Amino acid sequence: MNLREKYHIPNDSVITIAGTVGVGKSTMTKALANALNFKTSFEKVDKNPYLENFYEDFERWSFHLQVYFLAERFKEQKKIFEYGGGFIQDRSIYEDTGIFAKMHYDNGTMSPTDYETYTSLFDAMVMTPYFPHPDLLIYLEGSFDEIINRIQQRGRDMEKSTPITYWEEMYKRYTNWIDNFNACPILRVNISDYDLIKEENSIPLILEKVGHSLQHSRRYTRKQLTK
Repeated sequence: MNLREKYHIPNDSVITIAGTVGVGKSTMTKALANALNFKTSFEKVDKNPYLENFYEDFERWSFHLQVYFLAERFKEQKKIFEYGGGFIQDRSIYEDTGIFAKMHYDNGTMSPTDYETYTSLFDAMVMTPYFPHPDLLIYLEGSFDEIINRIQQRGRDMEKSTPITYWEEMYKRYTNWIDNFNACPILRVNISDYDLIKEENSIPLILEKVGHSLQHSRRYTRKQLTK
């Protein structure tokens, strides 16, 4: 019996990993995909033509960056579902508007006109019955100190040189965002409860929670469809 069968995880599932920068989304994505023999979908950070300019000048490049991410994530989501599922996805499309675009609008680093254009585009593309939403969003959470330590250890120059106040604000916004998120089912996982690198038994514990959440959400969906 493979792990998908053991933990009752359908082989066409699409699971998205969400959480603030440095929380361990990529590590979780790889670990779950390996355990379930699923494909991965990673955020294309290194090929993003706006990212370095953005970190140097938020106001000049925030709108360009958000539109680029929206287009790339939309294409990726479409590809995943056309393929037939069986994917673990690093970062959700919902975080772009719920966290990043709104933060820059609130802080004055995205103009009201650009923000309105971006959110209208997002709503038209994503927040419709026709958009294929994930079966489950796994939200990784932890203390602010834990996350800052991970950012420093990862060692990306443009992240290490970013003021800590930026990360602190993002952390608070993520906390508020997930408390109000309802676009798809959520499983919250605290990063202090596992160590995917040092503890081999961490993955089965997470898979058990994933299987339970997927079964519960699919039963709920079927019940709603039969009403």
